[in-house]
Formats: sequence, C-alpha cells, structure tokens
Amino acid sequence: MTQGHGDDTARGHRITVERTPVHVRVVRGGRTVAESRRPLLLRETGLPVRYYLPPEDVRTELLAPSGTHTFCPFKGTASYWSLPGEPDLVWAYPDPVEAVAEIRDHFCFYGTEVVGERAG
Repeated sequence: MTQGHGDDTARGHRITVERTPVHVRVVRGGRTVAESRRPLLLRETGLPVRYYLPPEDVRTELLAPSGTHTFCPFKGTASYWSLPGEPDLVWAYPDPVEAVAEIRDHFCFYGTEVVGERAG
C-alpha cells in the first residue's frame, strides 16, 4: 500500500508499507532475538529497505528500553531499545503519523537477515 505525505510527496519523498511473506530474523551473540514470516516492508525515498516485525515475533524480554527518541516528519517519534553492548539496536513508532499507521508498535532492527523470499 502506497502512503503519501502531502506536499512532501510532491517533492519526491515517498513511503510505501506492504505486507510481505519474506522470512527475516535477527541474531545477536548466537541468540535469535527476533524472527518473523510476516514483517511489514517499508520503503522510503533515500533510505534502505526496512523490515518492521510484529511484537509477537520479537523477544522483547531481551531488550532494554533506552532513553533515545528520534523524530521523523514522515513517520513520527521513534523509541529505541538496546541489547547488552548494542545500544539503540531496535526502534519502533508507538504513535506513528496516520499515513504509516500500520507500523505502530512493530520493531525494526539494524542488521535484519533475510532468510528466504517466501514463508514456508
């Protein structure tokens, strides 16, 4: 589903959010921290493709909230979590802008591994 952002879209900035059957996982220190066969794929002008994983597919008990927050005019304010020795490894948008509401509370990691193109 393509999401527009008013005047910013007219200037060429675009974000798309789509459901995908891609199998992704996040492994740190030999431990699987997250694994999903139902991530949301977010494409944004000028940025790498990102996978947003549903909270049920993330081992949130391994994550510690950090005090970091960032603001994106196209997505909203992000909150961050860390693993020991890996600060601000993961972020989520608890209250995203309406145009990307689908990513609400989904987790996005630096270093997500694509395991396979289709679930199964």
